[in-house]
Amino acid sequence: MRELISRPELCEDCSKCERECPQNAIRVIEGVAIHCLHCAPDRAPCLNICPEDAIEEIDGAIVVDEDACIGCGLCKTACPIGAIYINEEGIAKKCNLCIDQETPRCVLTCPTGGLKEDSSEMILDKREKVAKELERLRMIMRY
Repeated sequence: MRELISRPELCEDCSKCERECPQNAIRVIEGVAIHCLHCAPDRAPCLNICPEDAIEEIDGAIVVDEDACIGCGLCKTACPIGAIYINEEGIAKKCNLCIDQETPRCVLTCPTGGLKEDSSEMILDKREKVAKELERLRMIMRY
């Protein structure tokens, strides 16, 4: 299952991810990459509100079937983070995790690793920080 993880603490606000996104579906606002979170299908507002079933889950990505989309905009309205827009042709557009490629282009483009396709590294970093802090507190409590 694919995912896209944003690490704002690593973002340099260079906007390379914005320029490289083939869907034009990522925005950097004050050092935070805003993109579709690819919610679980049973909780994805866009997928659940679409009257034409034009939004589906494919291998963890919530994807718009452009041929089925009628451009009603309900998905755009339902998205809690504003990750969907209606293009000039009246079709809903959003991040599709570059499902036709091995790695999302924004991940390949990010010079600092601020965008990742796997949360395991971030989780390991957090665990290490927590372990170090616990050890520091343990040392303080001894004195």
